[in-house]
Amino acid sequence: MQLNENIRYSPEVREAILNGRPVVALESTIISHGMPYPQNVETAKNCERIVREEGAVPATCAILGGELCVGLTEEQLEYLGRTGMAVTKTSRRDIAVVAARRGDGALTVAGTMILASMAGVRVFATGGIGGVHRGATETMDISADLDELGRTSVAVVCAGAKSILDIGLTLEYLETKGVPVIGYRTDEMPAFYTRSSGFGVDYRMDEPAEIAAVLDKRRELNIEGGTLIVNPIPEEHSMDKAKIDAVIEAAVEKANRLGIKGKKITPFLLAEIKDVTGGSSLEANIALVYNNVRLAARIAGAMKNR
Repeated sequence: MQLNENIRYSPEVREAILNGRPVVALESTIISHGMPYPQNVETAKNCERIVREEGAVPATCAILGGELCVGLTEEQLEYLGRTGMAVTKTSRRDIAVVAARRGDGALTVAGTMILASMAGVRVFATGGIGGVHRGATETMDISADLDELGRTSVAVVCAGAKSILDIGLTLEYLETKGVPVIGYRTDEMPAFYTRSSGFGVDYRMDEPAEIAAVLDKRRELNIEGGTLIVNPIPEEHSMDKAKIDAVIEAAVEKANRLGIKGKKITPFLLAEIKDVTGGSSLEANIALVYNNVRLAARIAGAMKNR
């Protein structure tokens, strides 16, 4: 495979892609904007460790000094974690600006999908995707993640849409964009902190190899666009649905009162939920990320057409 000259590959990722070894993309917004320091750096390092344990190569993606990086050093992970929200939260609209200004960018789900696709990485593990925000019929607040899934051929493994969102409308939007939603050992769309949302998925598949075969077939048939693979949070870490729903409702109301919108809304809500739950939501968040990373590595390892 020919490498993309616009990407700065780590030596490990470069070698893996050139030799057809499985690679899993990882995002950097979860480091800078999703968790506090030092748990963010510890979580990022553990995600990379899990990928390697499963026989794949981790490719954490970020923009550093204007360079589009696929695969980071421990020092770079530490930098992103310590710098935190001072790093620009970077999605599709921001990538060229941050790169041209030789700035630093922590990539969202959409941003990571773009760099992964450019680099030739086809599987990406994250916590939860963005989606249609509550009240979007008036605000039109819809995450760029959904459009990216409709246009960029990268498979995304997640624990569903974040439960701060309107999950029903998120699924409707994904259907409109032609994105298949595959439930891993579940018939239901998980809701990030909980295993259940009350909404069904398009297909249930019980083995990583079965999912890998679908991804291989999509590439063989040249069907463009992403695939969403939803993996419920492990049972022992799932939070009480009624309790977390009440906390989220209160957090959303507070954000509305304070006029918090756009890029700032998700970090605000996650921080508010963490504070109200005494940190248990952060523990759940970390557990589900590890669970997704492990599944993504197994899917990547089972793919024949890398």
